Amino acid sequence: MNDAPPSPRRPRRGIYLLPNLFTTGALFSGFYAIIAAMGGHFGDAVLAVFVAAVLDGLDGRVARLTNTQSEFGVQYDSLSDLVSFGLAPSLILYSWSLSKLSAYGPVWGRIGWAAAFMYAACAALRLARFNTQVGMADKRYFQGLASPAAAAFTMIYLWAAQSLGWNGRALVFVTPFVAAAAALLMVSRFRYFSFKAWPVGDRVPFIFLFVVVLVLVALAIDPPRVAFGVILLYVLSGPVLTLLGLAARQRQRRRGRAGTP
Repeated sequence: MNDAPPSPRRPRRGIYLLPNLFTTGALFSGFYAIIAAMGGHFGDAVLAVFVAAVLDGLDGRVARLTNTQSEFGVQYDSLSDLVSFGLAPSLILYSWSLSKLSAYGPVWGRIGWAAAFMYAACAALRLARFNTQVGMADKRYFQGLASPAAAAFTMIYLWAAQSLGWNGRALVFVTPFVAAAAALLMVSRFRYFSFKAWPVGDRVPFIFLFVVVLVLVALAIDPPRVAFGVILLYVLSGPVLTLLGLAARQRQRRRGRAGTP
């Protein structure tokens, strides 16, 4: 008679399907954006990046709602973000405008691809820093501009420019600064509101609903320029929010020193 206890059942190997399908869709959208930009279809490329941003926002929420979070999903999502919000925007900007700098000489051509690479590299650094701070950082804020927000900023810039009839060649000396600014903000220490911890509860102030209605009406009137204004305000909110926080802490320190006997 064998009285040995049964061997513990090995955990099944596999991955959760539903959230990773959304991540795969985001990855495909980023890949398609690169292909569209290579073919000169910049409107399709911008739209594909926006689709990737929507799917990227859904995969985490689906995983939390269905209790299917996993370390694999976290790493897969990060790699998808690098393609969709790092490589895709940098190559779209390069194909649309930055590559035109080579017409002004080899040095200018290097500046063009260097600006594109700077954006892609900073997106990778931003994602790596975010992954190492998961569980430690304040969920109300991002440290540095999030890569989806940086991608939205650069892509809405392209969209607004095209709506005004400007092509990449007309903005060939502006686009490097846009790419560099987005890149540096991603690796900065500026705090950006993450919208993850708000609103608290199931109610919001009435003024919030009123502002949403105003934004939707403005978007219906002139989507590209209004969208660019909204994303520009968010991009500028990081430095402003950080500087206001520093000023408040300095005032507290001065009060503390003044109250010390």
